[in-house]
Amino acid sequence: MADDYVRRTAITRLSVDDEQRELLEETISEWKRGCQLATDMAWGKCNAKSDVQPLAYDHVRKHTDLGSQHAILATHQAAQAITGCLERRSNGKQVSKPTFTAPTVTYDTRTMTLFDDDTVSLSTTESRVRCELALPDAADGYQRQYLDSDNWSVTETTLTARDGDYFLHIGFRRPKTDTERDAAEDGTVLGVDLGIENIAVTSTARFINGRELSHNLREFEKVRTGLQQTGTRSAHRTLEQSSGRELRYVRDVVHQASNAILNEALRYECDVIAFEDLTDIRDRTSASWGHKWAFRTLYEQVEYKAEAVGISVKQVGSAYTSQRCAECGFTAAENRRTRTEFRCVKCESEANADYNAAKNIGMRYVRRGQQSSRRTGDSQLALKSGTVTPSGGFSAHPDGFEAEVTDKPLPQRANPSG
Repeated sequence: MADDYVRRTAITRLSVDDEQRELLEETISEWKRGCQLATDMAWGKCNAKSDVQPLAYDHVRKHTDLGSQHAILATHQAAQAITGCLERRSNGKQVSKPTFTAPTVTYDTRTMTLFDDDTVSLSTTESRVRCELALPDAADGYQRQYLDSDNWSVTETTLTARDGDYFLHIGFRRPKTDTERDAAEDGTVLGVDLGIENIAVTSTARFINGRELSHNLREFEKVRTGLQQTGTRSAHRTLEQSSGRELRYVRDVVHQASNAILNEALRYECDVIAFEDLTDIRDRTSASWGHKWAFRTLYEQVEYKAEAVGISVKQVGSAYTSQRCAECGFTAAENRRTRTEFRCVKCESEANADYNAAKNIGMRYVRRGQQSSRRTGDSQLALKSGTVTPSGGFSAHPDGFEAEVTDKPLPQRANPSG
């Protein structure tokens, strides 16, 4: 059944004291343990989400300090991870039992309460804590359109620990209007391809260079391998420092890249940003684990930044997007001559391989709208020169509109060893 709600996420930092910090850390630890216990019990036994809670709830309650509602939510989290694995397995993919290491906790309306004085009450393993929301000084910060409106109601929310701070990703929803329900997610689509040579390329020919990131990830990996082989206490401390520098560097790169993609969508007045399915991106691109983490973080950042300005972010199937000619539609492995070069063996059109893939990704979402009974099929793909429909209809941008192709350098390279 289609979702009849518009959903948005507002992110804000929490102001916490030492006692609250200790309780939140303990809750995060117990949450991860609860999710893992539920997964360990259900893995290989449950094939549906509804099976996990009755099987694992009592076990989670007995062996963790989670409250009853958080124990239920932990079983739901485990069920979601397991069913995701089962879906990938049904598509012929090899999967392993999920593990929970991310410093997060899921909250719902029973375990979290928002108050009008910009504070929030959160359940922990011992008692509730009431923390201030560290909102922007500006009264018109984007969070206000959700916090101060009776039209938006709070849904599932995620607490995340990051670099010593705590952030709430507060979920909101409101019913769709009749117009939104009839024409959901139609409009202008921006296609985005992710890769190694370029972190991201859009269907409007915005290239975000990835060579600096790739170099740095290799350097960090060399340092990490050397320190792990050394194995001394001093090497362990240096390893932790290097890992922190790597994390901060990648986040800075991803932050800039996500802003560039969002700005491109705003510049071309796009309603949807379409990415390829990230499930098996590491295998498809021969990416490192660092790249895979960067890709997923980039998608998540674009998603919450875009939602804040009313732009939807979606994933589409990735099959053959790198081999299909965006001009004539002919698909063959021979079309992708190198990592960066695409030349169609049928129509002989040539393009940057990532740019060709970005157009295919965007057009795949547009075509999917034509086949959906819930959408009008009026989507169009944003290109540098104009917009195009699946039937070949083209509309040039207004006179005087000149798209910019920029490839700004990434942040100054961090020193992995010092």
